[in-house]
Amino acid sequence: MTCREIIKLLDDYVAGELSTDRRKIFDDHLAICPACVNYLDTYRATISMGRAAFEDPQAPVPEQVPEDLIRAILDAQNRDDSQP
Repeated sequence: MTCREIIKLLDDYVAGELSTDRRKIFDDHLAICPACVNYLDTYRATISMGRAAFEDPQAPVPEQVPEDLIRAILDAQNRDDSQP
């Protein structure tokens, strides 16, 4: 399995929807590819932060979120709010 194939299957892997054989091949790749392990960790963290954002919309933004990203989201929200 290639790194590109890993990325295409990430959602199914995280959701536990890969067949046993496919999951074994996926796990074998992760055992030898630290880049894909890092990508998977980042993917899971993104999902976690997205879920947390909806738990308490008034909660402060986590420190690890880049300021530029926050500004871009707020700018997009403001543009959407000003549309009729």
